[in-house]
Amino acid sequence: MAQRRRQRGDLVSGGWITHADHARWQMQAARELAVILGEFADLPLLVWTVVPAGPLLEARLIGPAPAGQVRGTLAAWRKALGLEDYREWPGGGGTTRLHAKGLRGEVRVRIFASVFEEAR
Repeated sequence: MAQRRRQRGDLVSGGWITHADHARWQMQAARELAVILGEFADLPLLVWTVVPAGPLLEARLIGPAPAGQVRGTLAAWRKALGLEDYREWPGGGGTTRLHAKGLRGEVRVRIFASVFEEAR
């Protein structure tokens, strides 16, 4: 069991996160994923993970693709899902890490990608 915290990180006194909490969050995230896949079936495919640590979905863009194509795919998903928080940072070995996140209702959504920058 873990201590329960509010969205801002404040400890909720006397509360513990139970297996039932994790199961409920996982089901909530899975339902939202079904909605996303139904609404945006025309977008490029992502690899999705339902995370039971709070209602959380994570997705990754997999496979080698040109940096512009990866950024375009991530931009399309960001727009479709309304993910406003977007960051890029050096990942080492000539890669750049891309990360977008936001909320869909009560479900947190994160999308990750890595790109190899093309020679100019």
